[in-house]
Amino acid sequence: MKHNVFAGRNLTAGLSLNILSDDEVEEIHLATLEILEYSGIFVELDEAFDLFEAGGALVDRDKKIVKIPAYMVEDAIRSAPAKIVLAGRDPKHDLVLESTRVHFTNFSEGVIVVDPHTGERRSPLKSDLEDAARVIDYLDEVDFCEKALGAHDVNQETVPLHNAEAFLSNTTKHCAFGPGNGKLLKKIIRMAAAIVGGEDKLRERPIVSFATCPVSPLKLIGDCCEIIIESARSRMACNILSMAMAGGTSPVTLAGTLVTHNAELLGGITLHQLAGRGAPVIYGSSTTAMDLRLGTASIGTPEAALLSGAVARMARHYKVPSYVGGT
Repeated sequence: MKHNVFAGRNLTAGLSLNILSDDEVEEIHLATLEILEYSGIFVELDEAFDLFEAGGALVDRDKKIVKIPAYMVEDAIRSAPAKIVLAGRDPKHDLVLESTRVHFTNFSEGVIVVDPHTGERRSPLKSDLEDAARVIDYLDEVDFCEKALGAHDVNQETVPLHNAEAFLSNTTKHCAFGPGNGKLLKKIIRMAAAIVGGEDKLRERPIVSFATCPVSPLKLIGDCCEIIIESARSRMACNILSMAMAGGTSPVTLAGTLVTHNAELLGGITLHQLAGRGAPVIYGSSTTAMDLRLGTASIGTPEAALLSGAVARMARHYKVPSYVGGT
C-alpha cells in the first residue's frame, strides 16, 4: 500500500502553511452547527427524510427543509472513519487515506478534447476515456483514477456505466466515479464485483469509490441523496464534494463561503452515517470564488488556494480524509 508523504503537519522542521488557527476552526464549526440546526438544508428525497427524521432531525416535508441538531452532526463526525483504504485492481496501487498523507489524482471531467492525431477540438468519445485511462495507469505520479472525460457518443441516460466500463477495463488503479444516481451506482458495483470475484470480495478490496456534489447553497438534491445513501449501504467510499462559489452561490467573503461549504458537507456526512454508520466518507471540495467578469468558477487563484487549505484544515479537525480539487 502507498503510505505517501505528509503535508501540513506541525513538525519541528520543514515548511508548513496553516490557513486557520484552532480558534478559527472552532468558529467555523460552531457557525456551521447553527446553520444546520436553525436554517437547515434543502433535501429532495423521501428516503432521506425518513433517515433524518428517525435520527432526530426536524423534517418539514412540504418545504423540503431538514433541521439537524448539533448532537446528530457531531455523532456522525465521530462515526466516520479516520482511515480509508482505496484498493487498486493491482494491489501495488492500494492507497491509504489518513491524517495528512497526500495523494494525487487527475480531475474530472473534461468536456472538450484535442484529437491527438488531427489536432481537432471536439467532444469526447468513449474511446477517448479508454485512452485516458491507459495514460493515467502509466503515470506513477497519479495515484488513482477519476474519469477524466465523459463519453458523448453514448446514451446519456446510461453514460456513467459506459464511463465505468472504459476505465475499469483499462487501468489497474483505483477508480472514482460520479455514478449519476443510486440505480446506476448499484450497477457499477455489480461491474466491479464481477472483476474481483463477488460483492463480498469487493467489500474486502473496494476498487471503486463514488463522488457526488451538493447543490450550493445548502441543497441535497434527489440524485445526490441517492448516491450518499447507496454508497454508505454498500460500504464503498463516498466523496461528498461541495462546489460553492464565493460571490455566486455562497457569500462573497471566504469565511462565509467556508461555512456554507462546511454545512453542505456535514449535512451530507450526517445523512451518509445515518444510512451506514461507520461507512467510509471523504470530505471533498472544489469550492472557490466566482470570476465576476465571466460568471465562472475561478481555478488556480489565490482565493481557491486559501479555501482549499482551509478545507483540508477543517477535514483534519474532523479526522476525516479530504479531497481538494482545482488548485
